[in-house]
Amino acid sequence: MYICVRTWLLLLVLHTLTPAAVARRERINVLLVMADDLRTSLGCYGDSVVKSPNIDQLASKSQVFLNAYAQQAVCAPSRTSMLTSRRPDTTRLYDFKSYWRVHSGNYTTLPQYFKSRGYYTMSVGKVFHPGIASNHSDDYPYSWSIPAYHPASFQFEKQKMCKGEDGKLHANLLCAVNVTEQPGGTLPDMESTDEAVRLLKSRANDDVPFFLAVGFHKPHIPFRIPQEYLNLYPIEQMTLAPDPDVPRSLPPVAYNPWMDVRRRDDVQKLNISFPYGPIPKDFQLRIRQHYYAAVSYMDAQVGRLLSALDKLGLADSTMVVFTSDHGWSLGEHGEWAKYSNFDVTTRVPLIFYIPGVTTFLDWLGESVFPFIDVLTQSEYSFKNDKVIRNMVELVDVFPTVSYMAGLRAPKPCADVSFQEELCTEEETAWPFRHAERREDEEAICSQYPRPADAPQVNVSDVHAGELYMLADDPRQDNNVYSDSDHSVMMKKMASLAHTVSLQMRMKLQLLYLTAGMKTSRGKA
Repeated sequence: MYICVRTWLLLLVLHTLTPAAVARRERINVLLVMADDLRTSLGCYGDSVVKSPNIDQLASKSQVFLNAYAQQAVCAPSRTSMLTSRRPDTTRLYDFKSYWRVHSGNYTTLPQYFKSRGYYTMSVGKVFHPGIASNHSDDYPYSWSIPAYHPASFQFEKQKMCKGEDGKLHANLLCAVNVTEQPGGTLPDMESTDEAVRLLKSRANDDVPFFLAVGFHKPHIPFRIPQEYLNLYPIEQMTLAPDPDVPRSLPPVAYNPWMDVRRRDDVQKLNISFPYGPIPKDFQLRIRQHYYAAVSYMDAQVGRLLSALDKLGLADSTMVVFTSDHGWSLGEHGEWAKYSNFDVTTRVPLIFYIPGVTTFLDWLGESVFPFIDVLTQSEYSFKNDKVIRNMVELVDVFPTVSYMAGLRAPKPCADVSFQEELCTEEETAWPFRHAERREDEEAICSQYPRPADAPQVNVSDVHAGELYMLADDPRQDNNVYSDSDHSVMMKKMASLAHTVSLQMRMKLQLLYLTAGMKTSRGKA
């Protein structure tokens, strides 16, 4: 199942940057920061509820892409796709059960590319998805100069660590804790920040440039977070999702019953009907409260990391990229999960800070990233005219980071590229280089395999369809696919030569669908 959206090619106006300018500077370091299951619930993305002052401060000095999309709303496929700049149909990873170098191709990754160009590369926390999907090694030694670091306290995430009303410990979804009572007196993202800061200190005075990737685990469930962050979101001030109902005419195969949430002890006690729920409203409010609190907790760790970068004198020589692997539904469309093609699960934050390009540094010594304690200073006014509303994809990250670091970006892949180790499957041109094109020339594609183990390549064999006209239905609540006769589109798709790539088929199908809808509504 795919979703493709017609879009413009990106245009980024950078008044001072040229490839030659990058080359003349000393080699720039890279700090890649990834959150887990973070939708665009950030102040810099217009969310009026969340408290995210440190990320907002970063965004104020960065290029912010308001419409960035993951290739699949599942951790392992999305991360592998972003870090190889290959789509899931090329990596052949749609779940957590295979390693692309064995099952697909020996593709060069983003950190591997930097390592081959003389960078010292390091991984902290969840960057690649751990386990089989990264060969139980986070792709070391291909991608990293040293073995990847994982916080010891993460082993307790799925154990009974949450104190219930009965005084006993449970494996709950909602798990605000007293950190001093946790094993080691810490939590995974705190440990990851400590290690990342230690690594920054170790590289601060080294002439070899570094590429440091830091993956935070939150706001991924369970919401095992310091309990004090709940105070930022009084339950009486929380609101429900604006569209809590399953969309009209949604095909049953397109609905995900959020089984990973249902398995939690506190959710099981609610005895929710399967598959459509709903969760009791008071518990919905608590889920939303805990998600937002988890975002603020993660924001504090980002603040600690950036503050350390600043204090070490590295903010003027380090590119910072902040993003997430995908989003998460907070009750929209009756779902509490990722695993879909709705905007709330495929749209992610994407922020690029490039010293001397996205901001001009204060040479008088003013701090670039002073730490903001969200518990005492939760408000930060996001001010930045460097925002881009055109659509981009996470497959754009690899070539963009390479180019902005002064390295040669990977060449575009051929339609079939299983034998090519280094190329990029980004369909738009990456955002810092090319001029704008017409909206009908490009599309961004996210996908999710249903109901087979892998997507079916015969896109003419359609069992069900979804079509949302965003101009009239921005929340994607009204499926209008069946409102028109698609027989002409199906005939056109069936007549395509077998050599036409899957991505091109998706684009053409989208164009045929939207053209048909406009004609039926008298808008053509």
